[in-house]
Amino acid sequence: MPVWPGDPPVVIERVREIAKGANANVSRLECGVHIGTHVDAPIHFIEDSLGVEAIPIQVLIGRAYVVHLPNASVIDENTLEGSAIPPRTRRVLFRTSNSKYWADGELKFKKDFVAIDASGASWLVRKKVKLVGIDYLSVAPFGASRETHRILLENGVTVIEGLDLSEVRQGRYTLYCLPLKIIGSDGAPARTILVGV
Repeated sequence: MPVWPGDPPVVIERVREIAKGANANVSRLECGVHIGTHVDAPIHFIEDSLGVEAIPIQVLIGRAYVVHLPNASVIDENTLEGSAIPPRTRRVLFRTSNSKYWADGELKFKKDFVAIDASGASWLVRKKVKLVGIDYLSVAPFGASRETHRILLENGVTVIEGLDLSEVRQGRYTLYCLPLKIIGSDGAPARTILVGV
């Protein structure tokens, strides 16, 4: 899978093997917490803030709306004003042209992915959105990640990154996002599924 530049790569190693006389097969996993589908905790960008264990489960599970923005190069305020996000939506997942990377099995990290800029983040906060997900490894543009994250996280918006929405149609779903409960961590890999409503 693609990994953010500078983050540790994913290593899975079999440390005990039945074939070599062990009682059971046992593996070791080594990776950063921002790999694959994952959540960002407030402490990821806000010093002395909350870790991933403090993200309320009721925000991570519930009705969500997937909006398809295939032609957007950035998700800004203007893009969001013209989108089909229903009023009073509290969980929004963005399917963009990024989803082609997942469909194609692209392993090389892409810097030109579609993301939410500061004006888009402020729009989402004004609309009282409580959870935002996107189909690449960051909700914010490459090289300009701080402001978008800060706006969302300081306002209690939970962030899910690295979603594979390549086969998901626009519409309403029930979201189940279950991150690893790593105490004090700035993020955690998450098993995330959508169920049609």
